[in-house]
Amino acid sequence: MNVTRPATHVVVLPGTGSDAEFAFDAFAAAVAAAGATIEAVSPNPNGIVASYEEAMSAAAHRHGRIIVGGISIGAAVALSWARRHPQSVIGVLAALPPWIADPTDAPAALSARYTKEQLDASGLDAVTAAMEATTPHWLASTLRRSWASQWPDLPRALAEAACYVAPTLDELRSTLVPTAVIGAVDDPVHPMDVARTWHDEIPNSRLSTVALADIGADPGVLGHRSMQDLKSLVD
Repeated sequence: MNVTRPATHVVVLPGTGSDAEFAFDAFAAAVAAAGATIEAVSPNPNGIVASYEEAMSAAAHRHGRIIVGGISIGAAVALSWARRHPQSVIGVLAALPPWIADPTDAPAALSARYTKEQLDASGLDAVTAAMEATTPHWLASTLRRSWASQWPDLPRALAEAACYVAPTLDELRSTLVPTAVIGAVDDPVHPMDVARTWHDEIPNSRLSTVALADIGADPGVLGHRSMQDLKSLVD
């Protein structure tokens, strides 16, 4: 199976609090180089998971078998949907998977809950300013844009994301679709151990690693690594 054929369509999903623009920047160059088309989904903050699943289902209806992928919770939703619709999927691009199964103690979920509480207490401007003071410039500029675009419904989106149950170990083990996993070696919010476990448990997968500085220099590193790995899995 050749993922580079022109008919291939790729649907990518943003992470918690992020937006379609960042997902597009992460995957578009690699998708274009493969001769495929890309659709970066804008999250509906009043129903993130539903909006993502509806977009993937609609794309599969229009294009036939597709590639799905995402960043953080986007990766978890993409893999979960692909597991349930293997006949519609060529493969999965899973960048920075956030957790396994229950999110209760996962750093990404704890961060989402904390940000939601701060937004409820202090409002968007104050929380954005505090975030920018402690966050690398590339990520701060992305979050400033995406948070503003989802306000005033951003707290609801963060609360939903923090409760999302990702695939369990048994579900990872029974995943039939080829999956390219990208882990960040120095990201405390998306622990490398989670990416490694996804790779270890998914039968047909490959694992690549990046550093946060790599993503900051060019988000497209996520797309290039994952598309290369997926191609090696399905060709």
